[in-house]
Amino acid sequence: MPPPVLQNPIHTLLKPLLLLLLIFPTTTTSLTSSTATPPPLSTTLSQWQSARATYYAASDPRDTVGGGCGYGDLVKAGYGMATVGLSESMFERGQICGACFELKCVDDLRWCIPGTSIIVSVTNFCAPNYGFTSDGGGKCNPPNKHFVLPIEAFEKIAIWRAANMPVQYRRIKCRKEGGIRFTISGSGIFLSVLISNVAGAGDVTAVKIKGSRTGWLDMGRNWGQNWHVNANLQNQALSFEVTSSDRMTVISYNVAPKDWRFGQAFEGKQFET
Repeated sequence: MPPPVLQNPIHTLLKPLLLLLLIFPTTTTSLTSSTATPPPLSTTLSQWQSARATYYAASDPRDTVGGGCGYGDLVKAGYGMATVGLSESMFERGQICGACFELKCVDDLRWCIPGTSIIVSVTNFCAPNYGFTSDGGGKCNPPNKHFVLPIEAFEKIAIWRAANMPVQYRRIKCRKEGGIRFTISGSGIFLSVLISNVAGAGDVTAVKIKGSRTGWLDMGRNWGQNWHVNANLQNQALSFEVTSSDRMTVISYNVAPKDWRFGQAFEGKQFET
């Protein structure tokens, strides 16, 4: 008499399961697109928030040059007077440089110009003054959310005599003409690149550079939107990879020809808006 055949208990359990799978096939959903693609900026950064705003009146044209973001001459850089300096609680140590905000004056029927708003780009830093309290003169002290505008921009939403005004603000997409600008400075193997005229989120969180004879090299934030790397990249065509705060990336190949020189500026591709 042949020995009894012992059934594998795992096989016994799997049989009905396999039968169910054959009768009711399952479908799989890929999460790649939902996790890799960031939500639109307009839906993530469009909530109105409260702050205050003051203005400055430029007494000299040179006052429009410089700033905490390093853009240099704001007129030549394409920003004009549609600019703003942010208090420390908003400045994010310069990472937010280039971002765009919409502002409107609120809660003051005497000084606000109703039905108006302005769009400005972040180009400067309003330093705190710890000689005053945040509610007694230290307008840009933490935790205050404060905007400092050129008087030309301030007067579009409020009467200039108002001085320190309550406002509402929201982050919006930046719309720019032309491509991202790369201004190269430095000396020898130290190369610094000012990145400006950035559309979309407007700010830059990561930059890579590539010479025609190198791989991609990470650049570090020097200050504002000035990025640097220590590498001998002279006599090589330069490419750039720029990533913004909404995790979008634009790659511009061979932006600068191999005979580029320090002090020159070049234009690459642009973020879609």
